[in-house]
Amino acid sequence: MKPDRPTGLRLDRVERAHLKDPADRSHAMYRYDPPADLIGLLQRYWIPVWSVPPGQEAPQRVLQYPVALMVVTPEYARFYGVVAGLSTTTLTGAGWAVGVMLQPAAGALVTGTSMADWTDRFADLSDVVGEGGARLTRAVREAMASRPHSEASHRVAVEAYAASLRGYLPVDDEGILVNTMVAFVESRPDVTRVAQICTEFGLSERVLQRLTRRRLGLSPKWLIQRRRLQEAAERLRQGGGTLADVAADLGYADQPHFTHDFHTVTGMTPGEFATRFS
Repeated sequence: MKPDRPTGLRLDRVERAHLKDPADRSHAMYRYDPPADLIGLLQRYWIPVWSVPPGQEAPQRVLQYPVALMVVTPEYARFYGVVAGLSTTTLTGAGWAVGVMLQPAAGALVTGTSMADWTDRFADLSDVVGEGGARLTRAVREAMASRPHSEASHRVAVEAYAASLRGYLPVDDEGILVNTMVAFVESRPDVTRVAQICTEFGLSERVLQRLTRRRLGLSPKWLIQRRRLQEAAERLRQGGGTLADVAADLGYADQPHFTHDFHTVTGMTPGEFATRFS
């Protein structure tokens, strides 16, 4: 098992969602792929290990994907629904976390409820999955306690997650559809309208709306907008081209619409973001 770390100028699909300040040296990030039998449930394990000088903070801003997260740290263990806006976690002191980025189908399977109940919410893992959450938390903390940078520690921690999550297999047919649909939207820059999703999957807009709300806690329009904003953040960090070019390439009618969407979610104009993060 080897860490998955992006190389070169092109950011991978997970890294481009992390709006990391280029000057931020607060943490090391380790990423691992799931075992083959859990690909329908899990996308990625991620393990940040940080050390922030006393009196300082290191905010971590993420344009989150349409998936739930499970996170264990020394202080807490939580299940997170999707954050519809910008997700911000502020690192202080020294610490670590072991998280799993679930597949779109998995949230409803883990909670047994509509993911609409979890948008912008989190809860203690034990409250969501019962004693299994407590066992998982103990196993991860024991693995990470003494050597948080060690690959051997990581292996034990992620295998504890795998053992806990195998009980939610197999992924149901609706879940497989949701996984496929989200992958379609995220991999197709030319998809800029909800009607295109409906056509691709033979669904009415009403059925699609209900499906995404139940399984993701989101709307189809949100899926498209989030992919565009993640692409925009990547383009702005890499530089090249005007803001009007970026807006046009992402399918916006004009630059003001693009600027409005970007500012609403990130709190920065595209120009401000490019100056700070490139």
